[in-house]
Amino acid sequence: MEKFYYEQIKQDKRTGARVGILHTPHGDIHTPTYMPVGTQATVKGVMPRDLKEAKTQILLANTYHLYMRPGDDIVKKAGGLHKFMSWDRPILTDSGGFQVFSLAKLNKITDEGVYFNSHVDGSLHLFTPEKAMEIENNLGADIIMAFDQCTPYGATRAESEKAMTRTLKWLERCYNYHKNDNQALFPIVQGNMFKDLRAESIKETLPFVKYGVAIGGLSVGEPKSLMYDIMDDMLPLYPQSVPRYLMGVGSPDCLIEGVRRGIDMFDCVLATRVGRNGTALTSRGKVVIRNGAYKEDFTPLDPECDCYACKNYTKAYLRHLINVGEMMGGMMLSLHNITFLNKLMADIREAIMNDCFTEFAQEFYAKTNGTYK
Repeated sequence: MEKFYYEQIKQDKRTGARVGILHTPHGDIHTPTYMPVGTQATVKGVMPRDLKEAKTQILLANTYHLYMRPGDDIVKKAGGLHKFMSWDRPILTDSGGFQVFSLAKLNKITDEGVYFNSHVDGSLHLFTPEKAMEIENNLGADIIMAFDQCTPYGATRAESEKAMTRTLKWLERCYNYHKNDNQALFPIVQGNMFKDLRAESIKETLPFVKYGVAIGGLSVGEPKSLMYDIMDDMLPLYPQSVPRYLMGVGSPDCLIEGVRRGIDMFDCVLATRVGRNGTALTSRGKVVIRNGAYKEDFTPLDPECDCYACKNYTKAYLRHLINVGEMMGGMMLSLHNITFLNKLMADIREAIMNDCFTEFAQEFYAKTNGTYK
C-alpha cells in the first residue's frame, strides 16, 4: 500500500465540489480541508492542544523562515518538524519561493535559482530547486512543495510566461533530486492571470503529479471575480486522482467558491492575523470586536460555535482584552477563527455528501449578509 494516496468519496453532481480522503503516514486528511499556518513551526497564539480540539487535521510550516531561524539542520537534529514542534498529525511545507520573492531585501532570479539577501540580517543566500528540496527533506514534513517562481498581479504576459517556463524547469529538477518516499512532492501550477498559460502549465505539470497538485499565483491582489473565472477554466484540466491545493486562500467565501471549483486543500494566515487584530469570523458574518457596539454585549462571539472562547467569554470581555492589548484577546479570537473555518469545512463536506452543497452555500451567504464577499 502506498504511504500517500487519495480516495474520492463523493462528487457533487452540479459543481466541482467533492469529498475525499488523503492518506498520509501521520494520519488521514478529510477533504476539502483548511490548513492553519504555523510559519515559524507554531500557529501564532494557539497551542497545539487547542488546535487539535479545534479539529485541525494538518498544519503548514514555512521553509524560508525555518531555514533562516533556527536552521533546517537544527530541525533535522531534533528529529524533524513533527518532533521539534510536538505535532503528530500531518504537516505541509511550502518551498520558500514566495517568501524569497516577497520578503527578501534584494533578490536576483536566474535559471540556476534565486540569489537573495536575508530579511533577518542581510546575508546572501542562493535557493535552487535542489536546495529547496534539501531543506524540505531536513524539515521532514509529510507534504512538500516544488520550488516555483510566483509572479505578482499585474505582471505582463511575457513576465508571466517566463516565470511559468522557469517553474516547469525547476519542477523537473525538484522531481529528479527528491528521493524521500516519506514525503509527497506537489508541483505548483503558475501562469498568472492568463488562461492559456494556466492551461499550458497544468498540461506540462501533469507528468510530475503523483500525490497532488498545487495552484499558485492566485489571491495575490486580483479581484475575486477574476480568480474565480480563471479557476472555472482550470477545473476540467485537473487530474481526478489527486488532491488540488489552492495556495494562500482562507476567507470563508473563497473556501466555498474554491470547493465549488474543485479545490480540496487551502491554507491562509488570515484566521490568526485578523484574530490578533480583533476580527472574528462567525456564522453571522464578521465581528469587529473593537467596535463600541460590543461594549455591553454579553453574548458569545458566535451562537453556533463551541470553541473555548465562545463557551466561556462574551463579546464585551473579548472587546476589553483586545482594546487594552492583552495577548489573551488575540489568542481567543485566533482559536475561534480556526475553529470556525474547520467547522465550515466539515459542514461543506457534509453538504456535499448530502447532495446539498449549492443550497448550503446560498444559506451561508444569506446568514452572513454578504460580509465575506
